[in-house]
Amino acid sequence: MFSSIGLFQQVQCPEQSHCSLSNCIFAHHSPSAVQAAEGLPLTPPIPSSSHDDALDQDRLRKRRRLGNDNENATERDISGSNAQKRDHLAFQQGRAGTAVLKPPFTASREISPPPLRSSKGSTSQHTPAQDRTAISLKSTKDPNLNGLTAPAKKVVEEFLNPRMIPKPPASHAVRMQLLTMVHEQMVRLNEEVWQSQDPSKSILLLNSQELILEALDEEEKVAKQSPAVYLNIVKLRITKLRKMQLAGWKEERLKQIARRTPVEVPTEAVKTLKVIETGLTTSEEIAFLSKLSARQSQLTKYGYVPIAPSDKEVAKAREGVEAAQGWEECDRCKSRFQVFAGRREEDGALTSGGQCTYHPAKPRRPISKDKADKIVKESIYACCNESVGQSSGCTAAPTHVFKVSDPKRLALVMPFKETPPKLLTPGPNIAVCFDCEMGYTTMGLELIRLTATSWPNGEELLDVLVRPLGEVLDLNSRFSGVFPKDYADAIPYNSGLDTSQAPNADGKPQLRLVDSPAAARDLLFGLLTPETPLIGHALDNDLNAARIIHPSIVDSVLLYPHPRGLPIRFGLKVLMKKHLDRDIQTGGAQGHDSKEDAQAAGDLVRLKVAETWKAMKRDGWTMRDREFLPPLPNVSTTNVPFGAYAAQTKG
Repeated sequence: MFSSIGLFQQVQCPEQSHCSLSNCIFAHHSPSAVQAAEGLPLTPPIPSSSHDDALDQDRLRKRRRLGNDNENATERDISGSNAQKRDHLAFQQGRAGTAVLKPPFTASREISPPPLRSSKGSTSQHTPAQDRTAISLKSTKDPNLNGLTAPAKKVVEEFLNPRMIPKPPASHAVRMQLLTMVHEQMVRLNEEVWQSQDPSKSILLLNSQELILEALDEEEKVAKQSPAVYLNIVKLRITKLRKMQLAGWKEERLKQIARRTPVEVPTEAVKTLKVIETGLTTSEEIAFLSKLSARQSQLTKYGYVPIAPSDKEVAKAREGVEAAQGWEECDRCKSRFQVFAGRREEDGALTSGGQCTYHPAKPRRPISKDKADKIVKESIYACCNESVGQSSGCTAAPTHVFKVSDPKRLALVMPFKETPPKLLTPGPNIAVCFDCEMGYTTMGLELIRLTATSWPNGEELLDVLVRPLGEVLDLNSRFSGVFPKDYADAIPYNSGLDTSQAPNADGKPQLRLVDSPAAARDLLFGLLTPETPLIGHALDNDLNAARIIHPSIVDSVLLYPHPRGLPIRFGLKVLMKKHLDRDIQTGGAQGHDSKEDAQAAGDLVRLKVAETWKAMKRDGWTMRDREFLPPLPNVSTTNVPFGAYAAQTKG
C-alpha cells in the first residue's frame, strides 16, 4: 500500500463510517464536525419546497461579472465554494439515509458562452496585426485601383507546415526551411505596407493567417508542378522577395487580387494595340515588299523547293518507297512502325506499333539568370518538366505518325507546280498573306486547311478545308485547330451556299470543303501571279504542303532571324508578343487559327516595312511614283538593316 501525500485530506470519504481501508486517502470526520467547520446548523436539513425555492432563488441572484471589481469576484467565489460544499454534504447525508435532496442546481442549468469583449470599454491596445485582420476581412474598394475590389473571404486556419502531397520533391525538413524563409520575406513586405502611407494599403494588407496561406499555396504549387526543379525555383523566389521593394510587392499583390476577383476591366485600362505607321500608301507598301523579298539563290538553304524534282528523281524515290514496304520513323516518338495504305487485310489497321507515347513539347535547357553560374543544366521537357531520358512520354496517341521532308518523295504523292502567269496590269496589284494547317495521314503530313488574306488590310480571300489524299491518322488538332466535327459540318465548295454568316454550334466559322489539295492549290493560284508577294511565317512548310513553287516570297522568319541562326527560328507567337505586344494562338487545346496566323504574319511584315523605310529615309532614300530612288553617292547607307536594297544595287 502506497503512502498518502495528502491531496485528498480535505475531501470527505465517500464510504464514511463504512470505510474498511486501514490507510484511506480521504478524510474521516463526523457529520457534526463538518457542519461546525462550515458554519451550518448541527441538525440535518429537512427537505421542503420552501427550502428548495429559497436555495434556487439565492443561486439565481448570482450574476455574471461584467466589470473588474475584485471584491465582488472574491465574494462570489466564496459563496460558490460554500454552495458546492453544501451540495456535497447533502448528497452524503442522503446516502446515509438522513435526508434526500434533489440534484444540485448547477447540474441542470444551461451554460451560456462567455460574452464577447466590447472594444468601447476596453483599455487594451490594438496591435497592427489585429487592425490588419479587421481590414483584410472587409470588402474594400479604393478609387485609385481601377475598380479592383478585395473580396471578403473565409480564411481556413492553417499552420506554417508544408502540405502533404503524393510525391514530395524534397524532405520535410528542407521544405519547412524554404517555406519559413518565404513566409519571413512576405511578413517583412506586409509590414512595410502597414507602415506606408499608401491609400491602397487597406486592400493590399494581409493578416497573419492569410500570409501563411499565401506561403503554403506558393510552395505547394511549385512542389506539384515543378518537382524536378523545386529547389531552384523556391530559392529564386526567396532571392526575389529579399530584393523586392514596396512598389514591387504592391504590383504583385494587385495582380493577385485581379486574378482572384471577377471585376469588369475599365475602358481606360484596356491595352491599346500598337498602331503601325509606315508613312506610305497601300500601293506604295506593296511596291516596297520587293525590298524584303527572299533571294532566290538562298531559298534551298531555308528549306524551300525552288525547282520541281525531275521525273527521274521521282522514279528513284518510288523505288525506295516500294523497297521500304511501308516502314517509317514516327515523327513523335522516333520509333519504327509500318504503314498500311488502304488498311491491312487481316484487321483493317492503318499502322503497326500500337499506341504512341511521346512529349508534345521540345526539350529545352533551363537558362540561368546568374551570369556567373557556368553549370550546364540538363534539358527538360516544357510539357511536363521531366528531364530528357527519364520519361518516355507524357502524352499518348492511338497511332504512330510520320512526316516526309524529301522533295522527291513529296512530288511522288503530288507533283510540285509553279505559279502560273496571269495577265494583269503592270506592277504588283495585290499582296497575299498565306497560311496552311496540316494533319497526319498514311501519305505523311498533308494539307487539311488553306487560308489566304489580303495585305495590308487583312481581309479574307480564301479559307477552305481540304480533303487529304491518304487515310487520316491524326488531324493534329492540338496545333491545326481542325477537328473531325469541322469536316462533318463543312459545306462542299461548289454548293453555292454562303458560309460567312453561318457559324457552327461551337461558334467557329463553317468552312467549305474542297476534294483534294490540288483543288485548294488551284483556288490559291487564282489570287496570285508570279510577281505577287506571298507573305507568311515559315512559308517553306506551307508551300511544300501545297506543292507550290513561287518566286516572290516575304517570310517573317527571314525578316526576324534568331541570334543563333538557322535552324533555330522564332515562333510566330513569340514574335508577335515581342514586337507588337499581342497575344495570339491562345486557344489552348482548340489549336491554332490559320486566318489569325496569316494576319499576324502580315502585321509583322508591315512593321518591318515601317522600320526599313524609316532607316532608308534617314540615309537619303526617296520615293517617286512608287519607285524608291537611292541616295546620292556621297550619302552613306551603311546603317540600312537587312541588306534590303539588293534590287537597287543590281541595277
